[in-house]
Amino acid sequence: MPLGNWVMLEQGIPERMHFSAFFKGTRDIIDSVTGRVVPKNVAEFDVDRLNGQPTNAKFSVLAEKLFAQLEPYTLDNTYKNYEFVVTRIGAGFTTSFSVQVIPLGK
Repeated sequence: MPLGNWVMLEQGIPERMHFSAFFKGTRDIIDSVTGRVVPKNVAEFDVDRLNGQPTNAKFSVLAEKLFAQLEPYTLDNTYKNYEFVVTRIGAGFTTSFSVQVIPLGK
Protein backbone atom coordinates (compact mmCIF):
# COMPACT_ATOMS: atom_id res chain seq x y z
CA MET A 1 0.00 0.00 0.00
CA PRO A 2 1.47 3.39 -0.88
CA LEU A 3 1.73 5.89 1.97
CA GLY A 4 2.59 9.17 0.32
CA ASN A 5 5.39 8.10 -1.97
CA TRP A 6 6.50 5.10 0.13
CA VAL A 7 5.35 1.50 -0.37
CA MET A 8 4.36 0.06 3.01
CA LEU A 9 3.83 -3.68 3.42
CA GLU A 10 0.67 -4.67 5.27
CA GLN A 11 0.59 -8.12 6.84
CA GLY A 12 -0.68 -10.74 4.40
CA ILE A 13 -1.24 -8.34 1.48
CA PRO A 14 1.09 -8.90 -1.50
CA GLU A 15 2.54 -5.88 -3.31
CA ARG A 16 3.80 -6.37 -6.88
CA MET A 17 6.61 -3.93 -7.69
CA HIS A 18 9.03 -3.10 -10.48
CA PHE A 19 12.22 -1.39 -9.38
CA SER A 20 13.97 1.18 -11.57
CA ALA A 21 16.88 2.16 -9.29
CA PHE A 22 18.62 0.92 -6.15
CA PHE A 23 20.57 2.54 -3.30
CA LYS A 24 22.28 0.91 -0.32
CA GLY A 25 23.59 2.96 2.57
CA THR A 26 23.10 4.04 6.16
CA ARG A 27 20.21 6.08 7.50
CA ASP A 28 19.46 7.46 10.95
CA ILE A 29 16.33 5.64 12.18
CA ILE A 30 14.36 6.13 15.40
CA ASP A 31 14.48 2.85 17.33
CA SER A 32 10.89 1.85 18.15
CA VAL A 33 11.90 0.37 21.51
CA THR A 34 14.31 2.98 22.89
CA GLY A 35 13.10 6.04 20.97
CA ARG A 36 16.72 6.93 20.19
CA VAL A 37 18.15 7.70 16.78
CA VAL A 38 20.46 4.90 15.61
CA PRO A 39 22.27 4.34 12.32
CA LYS A 40 20.87 1.39 10.33
CA ASN A 41 21.82 -0.20 7.03
CA VAL A 42 19.06 0.35 4.50
CA ALA A 43 18.34 -0.72 0.94
CA GLU A 44 16.08 1.60 -0.98
CA PHE A 45 14.43 0.89 -4.31
CA ASP A 46 12.72 3.34 -6.65
CA VAL A 47 9.37 1.81 -7.65
CA ASP A 48 8.04 2.80 -11.08
CA ARG A 49 5.20 0.26 -11.20
CA LEU A 50 3.07 -0.91 -8.27
CA ASN A 51 0.42 -3.61 -8.70
CA GLY A 52 0.39 -3.01 -12.46
CA GLN A 53 -0.02 0.78 -12.22
CA PRO A 54 2.61 3.45 -12.92
CA THR A 55 3.90 5.15 -9.77
CA ASN A 56 6.77 7.18 -8.42
CA ALA A 57 7.43 5.65 -5.01
CA LYS A 58 10.19 4.27 -2.81
CA PHE A 59 10.45 0.87 -1.13
CA SER A 60 12.80 0.86 1.85
CA VAL A 61 14.18 -2.39 3.25
CA LEU A 62 15.60 -2.57 6.78
CA ALA A 63 14.92 -6.27 7.38
CA GLU A 64 17.99 -8.39 6.69
CA LYS A 65 15.76 -11.42 5.95
CA LEU A 66 14.02 -9.53 3.15
CA PHE A 67 17.16 -7.95 1.73
CA ALA A 68 18.85 -11.36 1.61
CA GLN A 69 16.17 -12.43 -0.89
CA LEU A 70 16.50 -9.28 -3.02
CA GLU A 71 20.27 -8.76 -2.86
CA PRO A 72 21.28 -11.22 -5.63
CA TYR A 73 19.30 -9.09 -8.10
CA THR A 74 21.10 -5.90 -7.02
CA LEU A 75 24.62 -7.16 -7.63
CA ASP A 76 24.40 -6.73 -11.41
CA ASN A 77 21.21 -4.62 -11.66
CA THR A 78 19.13 -7.54 -12.94
CA TYR A 79 16.30 -6.36 -10.66
CA LYS A 80 15.26 -4.16 -13.62
CA ASN A 81 14.32 -7.32 -15.56
CA TYR A 82 11.81 -8.55 -12.96
CA GLU A 83 8.78 -7.69 -10.92
CA PHE A 84 8.81 -8.68 -7.27
CA VAL A 85 5.74 -9.72 -5.31
CA VAL A 86 6.56 -9.13 -1.65
CA THR A 87 4.27 -10.22 1.18
CA ARG A 88 4.91 -9.52 4.86
CA ILE A 89 4.05 -12.46 7.12
CA GLY A 90 3.72 -11.98 10.87
CA ALA A 91 4.76 -9.04 13.02
CA GLY A 92 7.52 -7.96 15.36
CA PHE A 93 10.49 -10.29 15.80
CA THR A 94 8.65 -13.13 14.05
CA THR A 95 8.13 -11.19 10.80
CA SER A 96 9.14 -13.01 7.64
CA PHE A 97 8.72 -12.18 3.97
CA SER A 98 7.58 -14.08 0.93
CA VAL A 99 9.23 -12.92 -2.30
CA GLN A 100 8.06 -14.10 -5.70
CA VAL A 101 10.25 -13.07 -8.66
CA ILE A 102 8.49 -12.70 -12.01
CA PRO A 103 10.33 -11.99 -15.28
CA LEU A 104 9.01 -8.90 -17.08
CA GLY A 105 6.28 -9.71 -19.55
CA LYS A 106 4.86 -12.63 -17.56
